[in-house]
Amino acid sequence: METSGQKFRILFLCTWNASRSIFAEYFMRELGSSRFDAFSAGVKPRGEVSPITLGILKDKFRIDASDARSKSWEEFKDSQLDFIVSVSEQAEETSHAFPGKPILAHWPYEDPSLVRGSPEEVESAYFRTASRIRYRLQLFNNLSFDQLDRLRIELKMKELGQSKDGL
Repeated sequence: METSGQKFRILFLCTWNASRSIFAEYFMRELGSSRFDAFSAGVKPRGEVSPITLGILKDKFRIDASDARSKSWEEFKDSQLDFIVSVSEQAEETSHAFPGKPILAHWPYEDPSLVRGSPEEVESAYFRTASRIRYRLQLFNNLSFDQLDRLRIELKMKELGQSKDGL
């Protein structure tokens, strides 16, 4: 499936493109930069990335995401993509709207922006979500794509979506 020198293009889809898909995009840029060009988008983009998300990436994971922006999936609707991963329930349906035959996966995570409580409790919810996403992407990046055919990759991605996040 992998062609020499070319990177896979992966899009992480979420509801707002403010937290979960941003985490996934920037973790993939860190973990899979040699094999993937990572992007993120939202079904109903908020128009701004959560400051808590940016803080978690910077303070807990040492990732500078200051260039992150909340954008619509429609920016990518004519793009050739190899993988589309929906990270929220609302995004799964939209993942089917893309041309070509990208491999689709559904890895839903709870929306940390819905958590109410002290600033520490809210930050903890964001960190927990980020850690789960990062863990799954580490597993995904350990797959040997050049030795797997499309069907096996789809199966492995589905298995990853059903796995517990180790936390």
